[in-house]
Amino acid sequence: MKVFNLLLNALWLVFCGLWMAIGYLIAALICFVLIVTIPFGIASLRIAGFVLWPFGRTAVDRPDAGTGSLIGNVVWVIFAGWWLALGHLLTSIPLFVSIIGIPFGWANLKLIPISLMPLGREVVQTDQGFAGR
Repeated sequence: MKVFNLLLNALWLVFCGLWMAIGYLIAALICFVLIVTIPFGIASLRIAGFVLWPFGRTAVDRPDAGTGSLIGNVVWVIFAGWWLALGHLLTSIPLFVSIIGIPFGWANLKLIPISLMPLGREVVQTDQGFAGR
């Protein structure tokens, strides 16, 4: 399974992972410039790493997330989240057109929830296959 994840991650990086990660890095840099939004920048960097290498990992809710994460996610959706989610959606469409790109299109759609609400979530390793998540 690890070899399959490695192969999928390498192909993902070439076809869409690098471009989407650059979007998250730009969002992080903007957040770091504005001092108040540094926590959003940290979350954006975390997602950028996940977007670069998503197969074999998954995002889960943190049990200690509370009202602060909820309020932060609302602010994030308004200013950056919907742009990044739209990027995942638009990137998935041409991938679904080709049969080989279907797993990558599906992975793009699976990244939309964390792109919309990154606070209160963490990325963890998984031993399940791609379809098991």
